[in-house]
Amino acid sequence: MPATRPATISVIDSHTAGEPTRLVVDGGPVLGDGPLEQRLRRFREEHDHYRRAIVNEPRGSDTVVGALLCRPHRPDCQVGVIFFNNVGYLGMCGHGTIGLIASLAAAGRCEPGPIRIDTPVGPVDARLHEDGRVDVANVRSFRKAQQVSVSAPGLGEIRGDIAWGGNWFFLAQAPAVAIALDNVADLTSLTTRLRRAVNEQGFPEVDHVELFGPPSRAGANSRNFVLCPGGAYDRSPCGTGTSAKLACLAADGELGEGEPWVQESLIGSTFTGRYRWHDRGKGEIVPTITGRAHVTAESVLRIDPDDPFRWGIVAG
Repeated sequence: MPATRPATISVIDSHTAGEPTRLVVDGGPVLGDGPLEQRLRRFREEHDHYRRAIVNEPRGSDTVVGALLCRPHRPDCQVGVIFFNNVGYLGMCGHGTIGLIASLAAAGRCEPGPIRIDTPVGPVDARLHEDGRVDVANVRSFRKAQQVSVSAPGLGEIRGDIAWGGNWFFLAQAPAVAIALDNVADLTSLTTRLRRAVNEQGFPEVDHVELFGPPSRAGANSRNFVLCPGGAYDRSPCGTGTSAKLACLAADGELGEGEPWVQESLIGSTFTGRYRWHDRGKGEIVPTITGRAHVTAESVLRIDPDDPFRWGIVAG
């Protein structure tokens, strides 16, 4: 850990369909130059205390996703970003990208129109509309395995797909528990056990679990519950999760190219997803997620040398 510590970290907070994003605009770790995947590795190996200070308690919470604003490496990108959460780092974050664009716009650093973003898993194209909506053309998404059978004590057999949408997902129809706010504790317990079983039964890369059920609002196609890597549930419909869902729908021929899919979250917010084929033979699509974010605060985090929890509280 470096001997000289920053006194302050400037951030812009937002929420996208209910899910918070904390954008670091100044005072974050100095990661140097090079591709974003290399800088992410430096972040993880040399500066992880910044991650803990920014998103963990007492300043943050399990639901906050951090976004470190970076200089882009790719010459065709305008900005770069590295996403992180309470337990580690994310290759891509759909709701976080929408929050990033809304925060840059609020700070006068982004105008309506296209913007290309450099991320550790590839470039992402976004567009800010005049009315505040944001389109995110995500990284190539695909289904890796179809209807994998997973079993665990107390769960029985559950079948679902393994898919990539910028993060790895196990996607399945909700078994016995209805997707509703009243069932958060049961859904969290179920998906936590399910993720452990998926990891143990051949898919250690999966760190998100996405369950589906019927929508609760008119115009939506489905309602989901998404367990995030740190154990919290996604308040938004999950951008990378919706991308993974679109990949599965495309592979099954259940949603045509360009047709809208309205994904509802546990709290009733929605994203609209569409896709185009990137490589039909390989089952690869380019999904576009449309949503809206709202800036909630602009603040300065103080790193007090006398504070025993200045670098965050780490769960045991």
